[in-house]
Amino acid sequence: LYEETMGFKEALFSSTLPSFVLDAVSANLSILKTPTVLRLEDGSFYGWEGCHPSSGCCEGSCTHVWNYAYVLPFLFPKLERSMRDLDFKYNQREDGRMSFRLQLPLGRPRWEFRACADGQLGGVIKSYRDWKISGDSLWLKSNWEAIKKSIDYAWAETNEDKWDLDKDGVLEGRQHHTLDMELFGPNSWLTGFYLAALKAGAEIAEYFGENDGAKEYRDLFEKGKEWVDKHLFNGEYYHQIIDIKDKFVLERFKSEDPKVENTYWDDEHKEIKYQIADGCGIDQVLAQWHANICGLGEIFDEKQTKKALSSIFKYNFKKGMRDFFNPCHIYSLNDEAGLVICEWPKNKPAIPIPYAEETMNGFEYAAASHMVQEGLIDEGLEVVKAIRARYDGEKRNPWNEFECGSNYARSMASYALLLALSGFEFNLVTGHIGFNPPRTENGKFRCFWSLGTGWGTFEMKPDRVVISVQYGKLEVKTLKLPFLRGRKIKSVYIGRNVVEFENRDGEIILSKSTLIKRGQELVVQL
Repeated sequence: LYEETMGFKEALFSSTLPSFVLDAVSANLSILKTPTVLRLEDGSFYGWEGCHPSSGCCEGSCTHVWNYAYVLPFLFPKLERSMRDLDFKYNQREDGRMSFRLQLPLGRPRWEFRACADGQLGGVIKSYRDWKISGDSLWLKSNWEAIKKSIDYAWAETNEDKWDLDKDGVLEGRQHHTLDMELFGPNSWLTGFYLAALKAGAEIAEYFGENDGAKEYRDLFEKGKEWVDKHLFNGEYYHQIIDIKDKFVLERFKSEDPKVENTYWDDEHKEIKYQIADGCGIDQVLAQWHANICGLGEIFDEKQTKKALSSIFKYNFKKGMRDFFNPCHIYSLNDEAGLVICEWPKNKPAIPIPYAEETMNGFEYAAASHMVQEGLIDEGLEVVKAIRARYDGEKRNPWNEFECGSNYARSMASYALLLALSGFEFNLVTGHIGFNPPRTENGKFRCFWSLGTGWGTFEMKPDRVVISVQYGKLEVKTLKLPFLRGRKIKSVYIGRNVVEFENRDGEIILSKSTLIKRGQELVVQL
């Protein structure tokens, strides 16, 4: 165990990533060794959101918070899949509605609070991701019926919150989310999760030969995507369509919740409370971040996505907090910098979406790594540097990024920086792996990688590319290296064994599926 642990440590820290990025990635691995997490009697994984000094904080492996946590699915993928298994077994109602907090001990009645849009639809995306990380189609098959129910609940007549009753690919109803209240009306943040879930569902359905279901999901995805790109982008960023002065927006939900008006109507200002409206939200294109990581492709228009991220940096990144008013939790202050949850260039609601003025680390990491994915590398790295400057060991504990409680799970979004800065892609179902680092130094780059069957390092040098397996194994059929386009490849070999291949302009197709064992290297000689 000691030898393997030291091997992992050396592999991770041999990466040529900026020191503050390695700091962000490595420091938050420690969350998995804190009381924030535990294993149940059968070995399944369970997590609080964070922990207080004498108790856990916010129970139930909360689906919308754990959406952001990318450490477990890559480093301990079996444990991550156990979270999906528990969710679908214990949290799903017969019509597909999911509770987003798992009740312990297992087998207790479900938590009957309303469904959470990003949590429930994020579960579909995570199932798709975990399938590709593991290559385990039998596992996916065991949950497929529950996954379909999760998607179909969006337009179910029994959906109390009327997410997409007209089945047009856009969420218009009452949408609970990770900022603890509900949005009313179309918005890219939560509809993005819906679109990504539909696209993932279509691909899974096609794999299982369910072509009619695949077509239904894909057609709905295309319809919704077209509408969102056309109607929710204001030229600078994606926003929410709602008239917060119109009390009637709440009327259609009174039959299900007589208190909805008391909860959401601000009688003093004659506005609906807790909305984004014309604001620039940090998570407006979050679904595209998830899609980029797990290989789902385009959810939002590519140019509009990049512009939206640029606007998030422009409006939400504060280089200092002395002149910025924040009435809520203080995660940064004085001369510290960070990305706030939402900003309004104009028309800020009197009582806006909760936590709007706060800098929460996990949200910031997600946005920062997405910026890197979309080519805004300097902006993304500046955000990461700002977060770690707040946790420098003098002002705050570098191994305890807190939000609601210490050692907060959402900060494990920092692992996505490693994926973004290596251009990592994967699909163990087909034996596919790829790297395309957006920034190298004199043609050199090195980083750690991990998937369901093993882990190791990837290294670029001017004359060769090396993928090493230091634990487990890796079966490869295709190797995508876009940075080699136009380069001549002399040979591919593992040890002394030459591997036959075909070079398709940066995509190396091996003649047969090839196993790289522990201690071996696959070398692409240029």
